Amino acid sequence: MRLTRYFLPVLKETPSEAQIVSHRLMLRAGMIKQASAGIYSWLPLGYKVLKRIEQIVHEEQIRAGHIPMLMPTLQSADLWRESGRYDAFGAEMLRITDRHGRDMLYGPTNEELITDIFRSHVGSYKDLPLTLYHIQWKFRDEVRPRFGVMRGREFLMKDGYNFDLTKEDALHAYNRHLVSYLRSYERMGLQAIPMRADSGAMGGDNTHEFLVLAETGESEVFYDSAITDRTFGDRAVDYDSVPECQAVLEEFTSRYARTDETHDESAFHQQVPEERRRVARGIEVGQIFYFGTKYSEAMGATVVTPDGGRVPVHMGSHGIGVSRLLGAIIEASHDDRGIIWPEGVTPFHCGIVNLKQGDAAADAACESLYKALTAKGLEPLYDDRSERAGAKFATMDLIGLPWRMTVGPRGLQKGVVELTSRRTGDSEELTPEAAVDRIAQIYAQI
Repeated sequence: MRLTRYFLPVLKETPSEAQIVSHRLMLRAGMIKQASAGIYSWLPLGYKVLKRIEQIVHEEQIRAGHIPMLMPTLQSADLWRESGRYDAFGAEMLRITDRHGRDMLYGPTNEELITDIFRSHVGSYKDLPLTLYHIQWKFRDEVRPRFGVMRGREFLMKDGYNFDLTKEDALHAYNRHLVSYLRSYERMGLQAIPMRADSGAMGGDNTHEFLVLAETGESEVFYDSAITDRTFGDRAVDYDSVPECQAVLEEFTSRYARTDETHDESAFHQQVPEERRRVARGIEVGQIFYFGTKYSEAMGATVVTPDGGRVPVHMGSHGIGVSRLLGAIIEASHDDRGIIWPEGVTPFHCGIVNLKQGDAAADAACESLYKALTAKGLEPLYDDRSERAGAKFATMDLIGLPWRMTVGPRGLQKGVVELTSRRTGDSEELTPEAAVDRIAQIYAQI
């Protein structure tokens, strides 16, 4: 993509309504535009990052054996009346009446709808275990939407639902989701800590939230600093192995880590040495629940057992805030010049800056780099505008591409281009061929 042909409406000034870093930078970098309170249009740059995050979530869910599908945004109120949640959910639910007088709602979550699908098509223990998920837009009518995509009314979420014969099987599904989430977040360049949480309107006793530490987080969190030393890395886990998944759960949840809703001051002091006690703020980017037969009993989702009996299935739900993750990543990875995208989610793999647009040699070199990167399956963003160098660098810093190739007549006389890391600021002079190979090697490891 070339900037002269791209839609990138960057702003020089910070809009007054933006209160936190991620909201300011997403507006300034031309990623989003507010349509109404808490509802945003996703402009091309923001949409590309959104799709990168969505792809990682899909890949890790499928790796874990979960099956993708798609449910609608609008649901029948009758299903929610069956579960007892229609009146209990509160004012956050957007209730709608269609032209025939039927009560509808814009889905804030999908437990009822997925349970209805399950009970319509599954009737035997032989079809279990089963986990279905989708990535779909949700709506919750926040009383005070703020902080951009971090607390909007409309948001993109991955929500998955497991159906199992026994509690033990369902808890294995819970552990399987925890493993897949740890992998997903690390691929996005994040450390998301699983913390004991409150189940809220979902119900159930077993639940963990995944929180990214950030000063602007909406939750106060209490944790043992030893937990931040743990990374999942590139380890292989057999998702069908109960012991392997249980071991990961124990490794990442054995240390004290809780949100303010479940914090126990006495337990905190008993379990954590004083020098390792930490109190901070966190951004919730996902949550997993086991809630047993709460919905299956209410809605008649039962299966025939091996002995011919019939029992309600055990269920859980598991969510990742796909659109919220953009804000969380920016909060965790930025500086005073702009965003610093981790390689796993960057909208473009590399920026190309032409220091002297119109110079025959510089133009030809940039075109050659563009084609060479594209041939390796990478997406470069070529700044081919007739702007001064400072403005081009400022744009690249603002939008946060991890790597930048700078091309100018002086370097070309020596047969080199400059390769710069956005994160460290370090630059290196390389031949154009070596620079392309270096970028290809970096992304081959992602």
